[in-house]
Amino acid sequence: MRFAETREACRRRASPRPVTVTLPEHVLAALAALDPDLGRAIVRLAQPMLADRPHPPAELATFGRHSVIVVHPSRSLERRTGIELLHLPDGRALISYDQPTTIAGLELMIDDALEDQALPPADRAIFQGIAGILKSARRSNNIALLQRNVIVLETRRAAAPLRRSSK
Repeated sequence: MRFAETREACRRRASPRPVTVTLPEHVLAALAALDPDLGRAIVRLAQPMLADRPHPPAELATFGRHSVIVVHPSRSLERRTGIELLHLPDGRALISYDQPTTIAGLELMIDDALEDQALPPADRAIFQGIAGILKSARRSNNIALLQRNVIVLETRRAAAPLRRSSK
């Protein structure tokens, strides 16, 4: 899978298209309560239906000129590479790093994992997908591989209630 082909497929699927729609005021108010941007509110409502569509094990999600790699969640991917997957509403996950890791370092860890014959087929497909995307992007004259940080807000777990011992 070549990066340009994958990016083009994402662009076709994710390209916004102007649509005129007439909606009752109460529906517009409900959508505005969901998100002030009407388009984003509609997309949020469609997310559960989009989650049911099959996705490749690893693919690009494109927003304007930027793309990110999204994958099927895999504990093996997290264990073997040290990355942390940020789960998305559609069932896929975004790759993030808890510790400093370079893109080249990630590629090397993925290549090493692919040499392991014990790697389960589903995980192998994810690793191959990521490797293909990174390799194509690295070889492309039109693509710059950038490493960014993401901000994650994690809800703290509530402390377990204290149990009194009965004596």
